Amino acid sequence: MPRLILEPPNTQRFIMDRDDRRRNKNIGKNFMCRLQCMFSHSSSSESRLSLEDTQQWSQSLERLLDSKYGLATFRNFLKSEYSDENIEFWLTCEDYKKIKSSFRMSSRAKKIYEQFIKVESPKEINIDYHTREQIKRNVKTPTVHCFDDAQKIVYGLMERDSYPRFLRSDIYRTLLENLAADAAKG
Repeated sequence: MPRLILEPPNTQRFIMDRDDRRRNKNIGKNFMCRLQCMFSHSSSSESRLSLEDTQQWSQSLERLLDSKYGLATFRNFLKSEYSDENIEFWLTCEDYKKIKSSFRMSSRAKKIYEQFIKVESPKEINIDYHTREQIKRNVKTPTVHCFDDAQKIVYGLMERDSYPRFLRSDIYRTLLENLAADAAKG
């Protein structure tokens, strides 16, 4: 019969902290590898994930979203928190604005409404009643700008809520630590 050996609480906490640090270090390295593999089609040094680029993500949400690695990392973070509907909506709107065909725009506007705007939709975003109703009317005769108000609201929510949480997250901090360690090695 196996015996249970209890260690003093401080020792257990130290062992758990040490194990957590090891696990986070490995998570960070694995995540770095996954990110670089996602974008491995271009192998030039300027397209690689760098400490400087990663540090710049903390300057603004716009900087984070402008970086292909930053966007991928932020999306991954939001998915891990089961709160990726805002970034998915924002990105979908960015793609929607590029549509030239009025037929495609109409079809896509209806899909966006059904997926993100409609009450009880699969990825319902958090917007006020007035904005929701305005979009409902806009979708009947869609333009490039019919989701602009909702997109601004969602961007503001991400900037005030998700983005600061991301900057404090283990994913981001561990990524920075691993890149700094790699940079120190040369």
